[in-house]
Amino acid sequence: MIDRGQARSRRSRRRPGLGWCLWAYDKAKEHGPSAGHRCLAHLVQGRVCKILGQEEIKPHKVRYYLERRDAEFEQKMAEVLCVYREVQVLKKAAARSKKDKSKKSGKPVTIVSYDEKPGIQAIATTAPDLPPVPGIYPAFARDFEYRRHGTLSLLAGIDLLTGKVHALVKDRHRSGEFIEFLKLLDAAYPAGTTIKLDLDNHSAHISKETRAWLDARPVRRFEFTFTPKHGSWLNLIEGFFSKFARSVLRHIRVSSKHELKERIMAGIDDVNRHPVVHTWSYKLAEVA
Repeated sequence: MIDRGQARSRRSRRRPGLGWCLWAYDKAKEHGPSAGHRCLAHLVQGRVCKILGQEEIKPHKVRYYLERRDAEFEQKMAEVLCVYREVQVLKKAAARSKKDKSKKSGKPVTIVSYDEKPGIQAIATTAPDLPPVPGIYPAFARDFEYRRHGTLSLLAGIDLLTGKVHALVKDRHRSGEFIEFLKLLDAAYPAGTTIKLDLDNHSAHISKETRAWLDARPVRRFEFTFTPKHGSWLNLIEGFFSKFARSVLRHIRVSSKHELKERIMAGIDDVNRHPVVHTWSYKLAEVA
């Protein structure tokens, strides 16, 4: 059995990118002399690592980017930005109406940024966590092994005017679950309110079941604005998911999927106790 001190010392001896150094060294020794670089026959591994380090070449790391594969990307992005511009207008109108209560507001509108976060793992520990020991172990220690209990999907939308988060936690995120979320929104707002959703192009959002349910609702009860393909970063909910993953889901260990669901909803309730109104600013002046 390895104690915490041994585990820590083993980790400290690891060298990030060493595998790539060995690969480059082997290829240089194998093909260099035959390609006319005879000096490479005497190459040493340390020299390869030094060259890669000096030139800041890090082939063991990968940076991702999004290829624009939507021919109408700019047009669809402008539509999303117009929605965010409308949020600003509605906020200003609400502020003016508070000052001058005699002014009548128009048809009530709310705007919700929606998406799903699938594959949240319900992971259990196989041994108790070891608490920190002052002056010896500064952090919790956790056994490397774990037990899987399956995954859950978080369906969530942020009201961009109030900051309130509407959420459901389900085993999957098909049309049925999406319609259940729409019913949640339908019950949360007065009957005369138009609910506008920013969302991506997931099949559940445009399925026959979803369209049939929407057709049965009053006219203009729900209005959808879709982000362009490979443009989900335009959806404000993505920032919320990122923060939620870092603050609530990071290092989380549970005994069951039910416990994971309770922990997620407890995190949502905590957010709604002090809601944060999210604001979009990127390229917003272009649609002013």
